[in-house]
Amino acid sequence: MKRYLSFFLVLFVMPALADDCLPYKLNPKVFIETPIWTKEVVQPLKEMDFLHGNVVATMVDNYDIVADITNIEDGYCVALKSVEAVVGYSNFLVQIDIRHSPNTCAYDAVLGHEDQHIRAYLSVIDDYKKELQDSIYSAADSITPIFVRNEEDIDAAVSELNAELQAHPDLILIKQKIKAAEEIRNKKIDENNDNSALKKCFE
Repeated sequence: MKRYLSFFLVLFVMPALADDCLPYKLNPKVFIETPIWTKEVVQPLKEMDFLHGNVVATMVDNYDIVADITNIEDGYCVALKSVEAVVGYSNFLVQIDIRHSPNTCAYDAVLGHEDQHIRAYLSVIDDYKKELQDSIYSAADSITPIFVRNEEDIDAAVSELNAELQAHPDLILIKQKIKAAEEIRNKKIDENNDNSALKKCFE
């Protein structure tokens, strides 16, 4: 009977302790940076499409959080204070058919077309920066502080806050929008390409 009562005591006390952390919820600050990007041009040994190159874009999507730790009577309240996000492209790998010698008209024509794709990728991040900022803020602002009893549990609580942030529907949705915009803009570039610049190289 004694064990039975103590079980219900735990269920009753823990929610109260969690509620004690609500006053320590902060208005989160959001900082976004775009990485410095690089471009690498390679020519695979295996022949590619003679008329078209290829761009492989490396997307960086990192979210670090700063937590505020408040010592209360029975433990600690761990609240999300700010988010430092790095979102954007860090590298573009351009592939050009090996049959186009570097610094030739054909090589430059293919490279020029692939540079259009790179500009399209970069424009997506520029155009969605405000919406990305709002989405990160919305996700961060929805997260309530976590109560932990022991100091050694604080790091795990911070990791949990970060996991909640990245799993938030608003953050998932903006990533999907960015991906869709990439595909639409790159498809449009290819649809409008008649290879006229490359064809002139062989006239």
